[in-house]
Amino acid sequence: MKHYEIAEERVFLPGHAACPGCAMALALRYILNTVGLNAVGVIPPSCMGPMMGANPYSSMRIPIIHNSFESSASTAAGIKRAFKARGKDDVHVLALAGDGGTYDIGLQALSSVAEHNEDIMYFCMDNEGYMNTGTQKSSSTPRHAYTTSTPGGKESRKKNLVEIMAAHRVPYIATTNIGYLDDLVYKIKKAKKMQGTRIVVLLTPCIDGWGFPGNDVATMSRLAVQTGVFPLYEVEDGEKYTINHGSQGMPIENYLKRQRRYRHLSKDQIEEIQKEVDQGWQRLQKLANL
Repeated sequence: MKHYEIAEERVFLPGHAACPGCAMALALRYILNTVGLNAVGVIPPSCMGPMMGANPYSSMRIPIIHNSFESSASTAAGIKRAFKARGKDDVHVLALAGDGGTYDIGLQALSSVAEHNEDIMYFCMDNEGYMNTGTQKSSSTPRHAYTTSTPGGKESRKKNLVEIMAAHRVPYIATTNIGYLDDLVYKIKKAKKMQGTRIVVLLTPCIDGWGFPGNDVATMSRLAVQTGVFPLYEVEDGEKYTINHGSQGMPIENYLKRQRRYRHLSKDQIEEIQKEVDQGWQRLQKLANL
């Protein structure tokens, strides 16, 4: 992996309303620094909404449109088409959504945008639940994780959004997180140079919703990769899989035991999660080898 100089453009400004140590705020900082000022952002209801600041103030130096929960992708596509109609093809239009607005409520719009290969960059901040409204489960919440709507632990597995969108044959979809900033910047720069529907899924561990100390965000992000829970990889045109960082054989317990949402787990449940993660990692390696 190359090492990239990370410019500090100050597109995302101090004074925002994110929790101290928030992974999402750090991710936004590097996304916007890399994309630059020639951009427009679309934000549905999520932690990012109040993070932008109370009207008429904003924590971003680019125009922001607050849209409905389900319409981030279609709103972004409409804005991009309007710019193209005015001959301004160089303006980047970003959808900045959470997992609830992507895996669940916004999936229909994202699927339609992907089918038409609309020329937008879609960023999903995946904190594995509806954290802004009190830590309810989403279809991105992993199996056995505690949420306020699954107090005994979620019974179903996490939805595989990357494979769903890869089946749409979008030009580019990638996973990344703030534990690997070179990887994050590399993928944003790569997406920025491309056209069509580009999707970047960023794991953004939630301090309050997951239950870990505020200074452990980078550690949690790295452990998710090193244990194989959240490998970092790219899919181009739905066919070419490239693994950037993945499992180092570290036991899943090293990741689970640091989070309050997994404190109720039995030994059998930990073994079940380990088996599921191992199978997912083996499947990804096969796809990359194809």
